Amino acid sequence: MPAGLIVLILAMLMGLQPVTTDLYLPALPGLTRELGASMPQAQLTLTALLLAFGISQLIWGPLSDRFGRRPILLAGMVAYVVASLASAFSPSMEQLILWRTVQGAAMGAGVMCARAIVRDLYTPAQGANVMSKALSGLGVVACLSPPIGGLLTALASWHAALLALSVFGALCLGLIALRFDETVPRKNPRALQPRTLAHTWLGIIRNPTFLAFSLLTVCSYSGLFTFLAASSFVMIRVYGFSTTEYGVLMFFNAFTYLAGTFLCRRWLLRFGVRRTLVFAGALTFGGGTLMGVLALAQVQSPWAILLPFAPFMLAHGVHNPCAQSGAVGPFPHAAGAASALNGFLTMLSAFATGQWLGTHMDGTAAPLIFGIWFWSVLIALIAWTLVQRYGRP
Repeated sequence: MPAGLIVLILAMLMGLQPVTTDLYLPALPGLTRELGASMPQAQLTLTALLLAFGISQLIWGPLSDRFGRRPILLAGMVAYVVASLASAFSPSMEQLILWRTVQGAAMGAGVMCARAIVRDLYTPAQGANVMSKALSGLGVVACLSPPIGGLLTALASWHAALLALSVFGALCLGLIALRFDETVPRKNPRALQPRTLAHTWLGIIRNPTFLAFSLLTVCSYSGLFTFLAASSFVMIRVYGFSTTEYGVLMFFNAFTYLAGTFLCRRWLLRFGVRRTLVFAGALTFGGGTLMGVLALAQVQSPWAILLPFAPFMLAHGVHNPCAQSGAVGPFPHAAGAASALNGFLTMLSAFATGQWLGTHMDGTAAPLIFGIWFWSVLIALIAWTLVQRYGRP
C-alpha cells in the first residue's frame, strides 16, 4: 500500500475514538433530559462504551495475531455500523447504553488494529513518526466532530448526532474493504492457545518499556477523558454555553491537539523520543497546575479552565503518538496482543475516572479542574522518570 494510503487508513481507524466520544457530547445534556435519565446514567453512555472498548481489545488483539488484521477490521466495522444505527433510534436510556456498549466493543477492533499495523510495517523509531501523522488526521476528525455534533443537535436532535456515527463507520468499512491489504508479516497459528496466550500476556506485562509507555498512555488519556466526560455539563449548565458554542470550544481543543502532533514530529527529529517527552511533561504539568491554582484562588470563569487546558492538549498531541508506538515497540511478533493490553489498561482507567466523575459532579467545575490537575502531575512524573529510564526503543 502507498504510504499516504496507510496514513489515511490509520487516521480513519484512530479517528473512530474521537468521533464516537466527541461528536455526541453536545447532545448529552439534551438526550439526558429527553430520556428522563440521571447524570450517572448519562455518564454511563460514555463509560460503558469505553469499558467495552478496552475489554474487547483483549479479544481482538490475539484474534488479529492469529487470523490477520483485515478480517478483524471487517467484522468490527460491520458491527460498529449496526450498533451506531441502533443507538441513534434507541427509545430509552437503557437501550442507548446497551448499543453504546456494543459500539465500544466494535470500535476496539479498529483502534487496536491501527496501533498493531504501525508495528507490522515500521520500526519503533519510525512508528512514532508515522503514528504522529495518523494522529494529525485524528486531530482533524476531532476538530470537526464537536461542531458537527453541536450543529446537528441544534438543527435536528441528538438522534441526528448519533446517526452521523454510522456514516463515519460506513466510510471506514468501505475503505478497509476496497483498499486495505493484510499487514501481518507472519500469522501466529498458536496465538489463541491458552498456554501461548498466557505466556504472551505475561511477557508483555513484565516488560518495563511496555509498562512505562503504557502508564503514560493511561494517564494522558485519563486527563483528557476527565475533560470529555465533565465539560459538556460544566460549560453548558454551569457557564451557560449553547450546544453550538460548546461544539466550537471543542473544535479549538482538538485543533490544539492537532498542533501538538505537528510539534511532536518536529521535536522527535531534533531531540528523540525521551527528551521530547520531557518537554511535553513540562507543558502538561504547567497547564494542569495553573488550572488548579486559579481554582484555589477562587477565579470562577470558563477561561480559567480553557486557557490552562490548552498546553495540556498540546502536550497530549506529543504524549499520545510516542506512548502508543513505544508500548508496542518491543513486540514485533505480538503487536496485536501488546496493542490490546495497552488499550485495555487505558480504557479501564477511563472507566474508573468516569465512574468517579458520575458520583462527584456537584454542579460546579471543581471535579473537572482537580481531576485534570491530578492527572497532569502523574503524567509529568512518568515522563520525567519511568520513560527516561526504560523508554529506550
